[in-house]
Amino acid sequence: MKPFRYERASDISAAIAQLAAEPAGAFLGGGTNLVDLMKLEVAQPQVLIDVSHLPLNRVETLADGTIRIGAAVRNSDLAADHTIRTRYPMLSQALLAGASGQLRNLATTGGNLLQRTRCVYFQDVSKPCNKRVPGSGCPAREGYHRNLAILGASEACIATHPSDMAVALVALDAVVRVVGPQGERTIPITGFHRLPGTEPQRDTTLEHGELITAVDLPVLSFAACSHYRKVRDRASYAFALVSVAAAIDVVDDVVRDVRLAFGGVAHVPWRAKKAEAILRGAPATEEVFRQAAEAELADAQLLRDNAFKAPLARNILVRTLLDLTHKEAR
Repeated sequence: MKPFRYERASDISAAIAQLAAEPAGAFLGGGTNLVDLMKLEVAQPQVLIDVSHLPLNRVETLADGTIRIGAAVRNSDLAADHTIRTRYPMLSQALLAGASGQLRNLATTGGNLLQRTRCVYFQDVSKPCNKRVPGSGCPAREGYHRNLAILGASEACIATHPSDMAVALVALDAVVRVVGPQGERTIPITGFHRLPGTEPQRDTTLEHGELITAVDLPVLSFAACSHYRKVRDRASYAFALVSVAAAIDVVDDVVRDVRLAFGGVAHVPWRAKKAEAILRGAPATEEVFRQAAEAELADAQLLRDNAFKAPLARNILVRTLLDLTHKEAR
């Protein structure tokens, strides 16, 4: 690990000012991903600004019913929160599907959103990687890519976003609240993470010095009928091969509304808008569920060792929707 300086922020304004003055600095929350990357020398911040003790650790219900989740709320606390478990069960399930109990006790809401890919080439400084060293190449295309993207990838990068929590938040139309040198702004979570394009080194639309302060969950009555399903190589402490977050509203066997997102298939948590459009107003049947899934995956760019992800994503989406609508597969 390279030497670095440590500072503890006294308040939000001080944290922003401190980082704005440090081009090679970074905020430190739980540190469960950042510190690992520092040990690998993938991340080499010259200064860490500790924001873990700022007063951002509450889950609040606002007057309009919006749930505001402070950026410093620990994953374990958020998963156990009664309001989250009852109004947004997919979010609680996604959190509990991630990492281990010990890590969830440290990991924060803000830090979870900022996780970096676990692509083996990104984490190995002896190998080329456009995300780590722009212009150096993407050996994953011809090398090890079993866990990597089938949607939204580019010639420059086929890495996947690792967060489970973020997949549920994308399905729920969450809004990320940030404060930076230019003041406060809100970012719809579907615009928070970036597809790689020609700049895979940029994971998010955050500007340097901006601090995540909270995530807002809008009122979505049918989110109580939701589920997060994750397929992985082992039962715990493994990243998703494919995951799905789904909420559905069915009346008289017709889909009135639906929210869907995939994990493990793209550089971002993937909102399944094509599938949603097909499902709204359609019969809640296995055939329609399958048609919606296939439409979403029609543009998948499959490589030698990750082609299995397309049928896997289709099948777990169909299975999840059948479960939520209490139907049996044919």
